[in-house]
Amino acid sequence: MDSATASKKQRLAAWLAVHQPASIGEAEWDSLLRELAPISESYLRELLRRTGLPFEQPWAGVRQKTFEELEASLEELRRVYAESLAAGLKDRARSCRRVVIAAKDHARFAARNPRTSAAVRDRKEEMVEWMLVWLGDPELFPDWVRARKRVMPLLQ
Repeated sequence: MDSATASKKQRLAAWLAVHQPASIGEAEWDSLLRELAPISESYLRELLRRTGLPFEQPWAGVRQKTFEELEASLEELRRVYAESLAAGLKDRARSCRRVVIAAKDHARFAARNPRTSAAVRDRKEEMVEWMLVWLGDPELFPDWVRARKRVMPLLQ
């Protein structure tokens, strides 16, 4: 396949056919970023999600269709962030923060979109708060979210 004329989706499909990864981790992520360059991390993540392959964090990013997905994603990222710091893997810890910041910005953008319904706007604003708490202190997040769900039962 001529990589100069092939789309990113086609190039990804070709890479997957050759490498046949069981999941997406750091090595696969880095290889794909190089192979499909230039490509944004968010677009690569979107394309990879469509394949159904499992992801490791932080490359899986933050899922925020529901509060349950958001909580699970942030908890996984909290665990990876703490393990990365303990192991001295500063780049991986920064990646955790970077994906949460990008997800927060995405949610904030959705909340400010004038075409967004009031219900979606409220949900996205609440999700922004969750990510801001995570960014402020990832270790505090699990306790905070439990308390938050007690005072806002609609989040469950």
